Amino acid sequence: MRVFFSTGEPSGEYHAIELGKALRRRAASAAVELQGIGSTRMREAGFDVAVDTTGWASMGPIEAVGKIPKLLWIMLATAAKLRLHPPDMIVLIDFGAFNLRLARQLRRTGYRGPIVYYIPPGAWLDRPEQAKMVAAAATPLTIFAHQREFYAGLGLRVEFFGHPLASLIAPRPPRAAPPADGGTVALLPGSRVSEIERHMMPLLDAAGGLVLERPNAGFTIGAATPDLRTKIESYVLRRPGLRVRIVDGARAALADADAAWIASGTAVLEAALLGVPSVLFYITSTAQARYARKMYARIGGRWIGLPNLVLQRTVIPELWQENATASALREEMRKILLDPSVQLASLARLRDALGPADALERIAGFVYEQVAAAS
Repeated sequence: MRVFFSTGEPSGEYHAIELGKALRRRAASAAVELQGIGSTRMREAGFDVAVDTTGWASMGPIEAVGKIPKLLWIMLATAAKLRLHPPDMIVLIDFGAFNLRLARQLRRTGYRGPIVYYIPPGAWLDRPEQAKMVAAAATPLTIFAHQREFYAGLGLRVEFFGHPLASLIAPRPPRAAPPADGGTVALLPGSRVSEIERHMMPLLDAAGGLVLERPNAGFTIGAATPDLRTKIESYVLRRPGLRVRIVDGARAALADADAAWIASGTAVLEAALLGVPSVLFYITSTAQARYARKMYARIGGRWIGLPNLVLQRTVIPELWQENATASALREEMRKILLDPSVQLASLARLRDALGPADALERIAGFVYEQVAAAS
């Protein structure tokens, strides 16, 4: 079985790797060849990476404009290669600006093989026209009950088996509040260069303020890639008085954390499932913030964090744009470290809301059956 995965950023790579592992478990003795578009982590996981996505990620259309010509050329070339040497299955993961165009181009040029769109774009920004384009070119496989209901409401086919992180992340043993003079705080500034540039100094300033109250506090920063680690190190050198460790990835940073400051994204959900209370924040450009506000106002949006969106209530504090100051970050973290049980109790329903505990295996079973049906 040859399966081609198309990702575009680190979170998509993570889901590709885990689904690839699950497919191999499902296939048992049969060989599963994993190919695709990704970067270092997919390559290390045994994927034959045809195109490297390093530097592809951007926040919103304004940051993405300059990358469009290059990505368009890669999309057309990828579609041509897949038509010439079709795999048994194509799995597209999120990254709608590229992957939806890839799916439509494949269908326009006569590709008739199975395409599964795993994590279709726009989970919380419902766009009927976009959903119709996804369903016309691929089989949508969502990880959110909300998106399943949206597609079904339009009369479109959609598959839903739950969120895979519910399968992959077990809660850690409960822990008490840290000592009044200490504690370990994880800093997750994001997986894009622009996020590091906007987030690191407010985070380090907030950490410096927290140390005035908790002189024995320590900080662990999760670097999404080796290149970002180097960039993070350059910021840490500006604050030599802080006790800081830099580790690889969000999970390593969260492993022994009493709480975390987390840039909005999948890592907020990871922390919630692990049982690490957190403060969500995000800072973007003024133009991008204006665009985002218009989009969220159009749909009546109240939250940007996945746990809050899933539970439809404010469980994790959200500090966005001008509200994400060092003093605000410090104050919210101070409250959590004093009594983490308040947030953790509110998150108790999250795991059930995400779906069954074997969601990933169900997803892999569905994808495997689509290949079998097509062969």
